[in-house]
Amino acid sequence: MTAPPLPIADLDSILGETRSLWEEMRSQRIFLTGGTGFFGCWLLESFAYINRVLDLNAEATVLTRNPAAFAAKCPHLAANSAITLLPGDVRTFDFPEGEFSFVIHAATEASAKQAADEPLEMLTTILAGTERTLKFAASHGTTKLLLTSSGAVYGPQPFDIVHMGEDYRGGPDPLDPSSVYAEGKRVSEQMCALYAKQTKMEIKIARCFAFVGPHLPLGAHFAIGNFIGDILAGRPIRVAGDGTPRRSYLYASDLAIWLWTMLFSAPSLLPINVGSPNSVSISELAQTVATTLNPDTAIHLSGDPISGAPPLRYVPSVDRAKQILGLEQTVDLREAIRRTADWYGKTNSQQMS
Repeated sequence: MTAPPLPIADLDSILGETRSLWEEMRSQRIFLTGGTGFFGCWLLESFAYINRVLDLNAEATVLTRNPAAFAAKCPHLAANSAITLLPGDVRTFDFPEGEFSFVIHAATEASAKQAADEPLEMLTTILAGTERTLKFAASHGTTKLLLTSSGAVYGPQPFDIVHMGEDYRGGPDPLDPSSVYAEGKRVSEQMCALYAKQTKMEIKIARCFAFVGPHLPLGAHFAIGNFIGDILAGRPIRVAGDGTPRRSYLYASDLAIWLWTMLFSAPSLLPINVGSPNSVSISELAQTVATTLNPDTAIHLSGDPISGAPPLRYVPSVDRAKQILGLEQTVDLREAIRRTADWYGKTNSQQMS
């Protein structure tokens, strides 16, 4: 599937919020793992746009397991002269030559299916990939590295904590196989701490929560993507469960703004939550998607809420991001849903034409 470019309005927003940060990227090189996924596409396209508009003369090298597939998906990026696609596995890739002042390690498939079917593969990919990327950065002149970690490192959110803060010291159960993704991210953060101690690198830790926007898969385990996909396909929205868990969603242009700001400006080894503080239940989310895109859509719940049971939450506190970096959510949920659906509508139109 060929994906259209991201909306210019979104790219302009990313540039507008980060313009003052980019001068240190001038004539520099950045290495990006995970450049073909949801996070990576937003980072790479915003880099390409800002690099051109500000005439930075910067270059990006992007690790990908399948350059041909990425070129078919995003030909406008693959053809960009400032972008080099490096074929390889994040666990074993050959180091490109030369110095790279910046590294973003975003290569992790947050796949519920892989976590259930191939948990050891997921764990070894996270750990070996992080170690390989850190070794590369330490030996290639990197001064600033950003790790996209996860809010999963906190483990289940206690019922009495409405917004999970970075100072929480709980964690997932290390003996529960379903904790494999969370434990992989926890050890990745520890690896970063050890490398930061042994090198002069500044290592930034972004603990990422839930997001929505172009490139988010519509048929995976992301509820908001599934709901948007249901409406675009003319189906009823089907909610797996009773609809009571609470989540929050940050639009991808805000995600890119936050990640670029963290790479350039966040303190080293100070974890910062990345996400929206505005929580909704999954049932409310389904209703919001329907109201925004097609109010006549039927909504089917798979289960009934248990009376008196506290809701499961996955919602960050973003006070640290606001106080230290001045970061805020700029796109509300309804607008985020609308922009995502519009982009996928254009994608579908391209395939049919």
